[in-house]
Amino acid sequence: MPKSIAALLEDIRLLGEDQFQMVEAVRALVKQTVQPLSEEVKYGGILFSSGLAFAGVFAYREHVSVEFSHGARIADTEGFLEGAGKGRRHIKLRTVGDIKAKKLAAYLPLALDAARKAAG
Repeated sequence: MPKSIAALLEDIRLLGEDQFQMVEAVRALVKQTVQPLSEEVKYGGILFSSGLAFAGVFAYREHVSVEFSHGARIADTEGFLEGAGKGRRHIKLRTVGDIKAKKLAAYLPLALDAARKAAG
């Protein structure tokens, strides 16, 4: 049976309170920015969908990563995207303040648009 979001959040809280706070802040921002929105636990993180999957948030020991499914299609004018693969890009968050500092809110609609364009 797939893990529930609540169970995953409990695991993240055990990993660290900072990671838990960052994940919750990312979730709140995504919910505020993208409508309609659904969440599901997949690949060890929380995937965000709005008709189709466009991003996810994953907690690690040293940081939280916001992954963009089609991030390579995003024009990264701010310069915060990391990664060099064919499709995905991510933004690493080390503090809650990085959410604002790395302008995550600006990337969310771009990520959704990139996913829609990739779907054709």
